[in-house]
Amino acid sequence: MVEISKATPGQTVITTFEMTPGTCQDLLDELTQAYAEFISKQPGFISAALHVNDAQTRIANYSQWERREDFQAMLRTEEMRARNRVIGGLCKSFEPVMYDVAEVFD
Repeated sequence: MVEISKATPGQTVITTFEMTPGTCQDLLDELTQAYAEFISKQPGFISAALHVNDAQTRIANYSQWERREDFQAMLRTEEMRARNRVIGGLCKSFEPVMYDVAEVFD
């Protein structure tokens, strides 16, 4: 379960994907499969969530990792590089960005 807290150690990664409504479900399926089969099993993975906007033109992926090096190591694997080529073909662009939690409001 995703828990957002300033006290939570680790690395937050927010990746945004831009696509057409016609490819949104295909991209969502690829991302879901990548998490189920590979990403969630990588060292340092804590949790993730996928969010789709109403127009189905953007997906936001919020993930948490124990260390930024864990996330980077996952990206460098042959399997994830191959998956990212497929994912890249389904969207106009995608960009993973690492963040620190600055504030949380309940």
